[in-house]
Amino acid sequence: MAHRLRPVGPGFVRAAPVRPVFAREISAAPEPVFRALAEDVTGWSEWFGAVTPARPLDGGAGREIRLRGGTRFRETILAAEEPQVYAYRVDVTNAPGARALAEEWRLEPAGTGTRVRWTFAADGTAPFRLALRAARPGLGRAFRSAVTSLDRRLTR
Repeated sequence: MAHRLRPVGPGFVRAAPVRPVFAREISAAPEPVFRALAEDVTGWSEWFGAVTPARPLDGGAGREIRLRGGTRFRETILAAEEPQVYAYRVDVTNAPGARALAEEWRLEPAGTGTRVRWTFAADGTAPFRLALRAARPGLGRAFRSAVTSLDRRLTR
């Protein structure tokens, strides 16, 4: 059953009770990486293995994301500052125990490529927070796989 989450702003990414952060350098430049994140929403399913369909909503102000296994998110874009920051919060999800979720993708030049840093910020019930902490290694693998796939896609 879908439920509405607490609306949070960009500062939640730094203040959330659970906030795993992952980083990786890739060879693609920041501008095409930003465009893949912020402008090619439907393309996410081609490089982020957990994402099945993804579609923009409300003229690009939001997104609908579905993950393998059936988790769904309706999101609002919090920041789209080309080419440095892309962030969004989850407004509605069917993930049990979630109270607030936001994600931030921060891009920094790294030589001719990009250092991609992803922060997954969350609050929820105690079992939800515990499950997210336990899921950290899997989130890290999903992130590394996704940005590696994105890099291959952008540098072909």
